[in-house]
Parts: sequence; structure tokens; C-alpha cells
Amino acid sequence: MNREHRYALRSVWTGNRGTGTSGYRDYDRTVTVDIDGKPALEASADRPFRGDPAKWNPEDLLLAALSECHLLSYLHACVTAGVVVESYRDEATGVMTEDGRGGGAFTEVVLRPRVVVAEASMIDAARAAHAQAHDWCFMANSVNFPVRHEAEVSAARGGAPA
Repeated sequence: MNREHRYALRSVWTGNRGTGTSGYRDYDRTVTVDIDGKPALEASADRPFRGDPAKWNPEDLLLAALSECHLLSYLHACVTAGVVVESYRDEATGVMTEDGRGGGAFTEVVLRPRVVVAEASMIDAARAAHAQAHDWCFMANSVNFPVRHEAEVSAARGGAPA
């Protein structure tokens, strides 16, 4: 049985300086993203697109969604494989290329998880769990560009990074 999940949020433009969009440089790109029961997220465009670099932008949010989805899928895969994860850190990067016509697209995301498992005997299964996590990740399955992972796994006891 295929279950369907629905998500909803509000995005409210808060960048009207008093003259609306009377000119390209006459408004801020600030947005408040709001979901009932959750803290509001202050967002903007990326700096090259006249946005506020101190706020989250859509490109940041896409990268964050891919990184977090892999992390959560990975933890599930490890539980099912009997792997005890003690820590997980990801240094994710993404590449977006403009098309010269005002648009563009992400061409690749690379996740770089650094995982510490409880025992050295778990390293091989922990390494293999990344493939399962990739298959399970809703976000990675929803994009039309490669999401690669370059994982490093080490053991808290009895092993070195692999």
C-alpha cells in the first residue's frame, strides 16, 4: 500500500520597502517561511541575487534537506543492520549552474558524512548502510541531479577510519 503524505507551509514576502516591486533594486528579497507549531524561518535570496547573506536561501534549504534526509535514512539503515552510530557529521556541498537565461539548476550535491560507530566490527556494515540510506532518502529520490556521498566511517573502539 502506497501512503501519501502532504506538507503545507506559508511563505510571506516581507521585503516591501514601501514601493513594492516598482524596480528590480527597489525591494528586499526577504521572506518568512512559517509552518503551524514550528519556529518561523527567516529566508532571502542568495547574495548574488540581491539577497541577505545572513538568511537561509532556497539553495541552502535544498542542500540542508538532502543532507538531513540522508542522515535520518542512514540512522534507520544502521539500526536495521545492527550498527550503533555514536556520531554523525556531514560537510555537504552543492553546485548550481546558471543557464544564462535567468534560470539554472543544481548539477550535483556531494554529502561527506563522517560517522563514528561503536565497534570496529561494524565499519563494513556502516559503510554499506550509506547505499541503503540513499535508496530510502525521499529528497534524493525527488531531485533530477546526482546526490553522491563520500563517507568516512571510523570506530570509537578498535578501529581506524575507513
